[in-house]
Amino acid sequence: MLKGKHILLCITGGIAAYKTPELLRLLIKNGAEVKVAATKNALQLVSNITLSTLSHNDVYCNVFDKETHYSANHITLSDWCDIMLVAPATANIIGKFANGIADDNVSTLFLAVDKPTFIAPAMNTKMYNHPIVQRNIETLKQIGVHIIEPASGELACGTTGKGRMQEINTIVQLIAQYKI
Repeated sequence: MLKGKHILLCITGGIAAYKTPELLRLLIKNGAEVKVAATKNALQLVSNITLSTLSHNDVYCNVFDKETHYSANHITLSDWCDIMLVAPATANIIGKFANGIADDNVSTLFLAVDKPTFIAPAMNTKMYNHPIVQRNIETLKQIGVHIIEPASGELACGTTGKGRMQEINTIVQLIAQYKI
């Protein structure tokens, strides 16, 4: 199980972000301690107040936080976590990760975290199937990132296909099975 595990839940700006409060609750219910980092776009879809209330921790949104005196949160969070989980992982963040771009808090955290990392892609089927997105996913697999394959089904845009963020129960089960 996840008892006593420290999970860094990173949320990016895909519509599947609406599922993350329930994912956060399920991780905690399974015994994990969770801290949340979110991109600015993610916080357009799910509120900082919701995430901080459910996690019982501050939400990390900025690389340089004006509220704290210490601005290397990406290092302290890297040291703290046992697992980094990015859910949902947009095509944008996958591209940043695969190419070493660190221009926001989540991409900076990715480069600082030296622990097992899981990403749950979520995007429109056309985007998911794009050769560049597939190449970026393969690059991440080659460096040891665990990809939680998206599900097929109805997408936010009304079409049907592969690209839905995997069900939260499945995400939690996959992480719980991983031996840390």
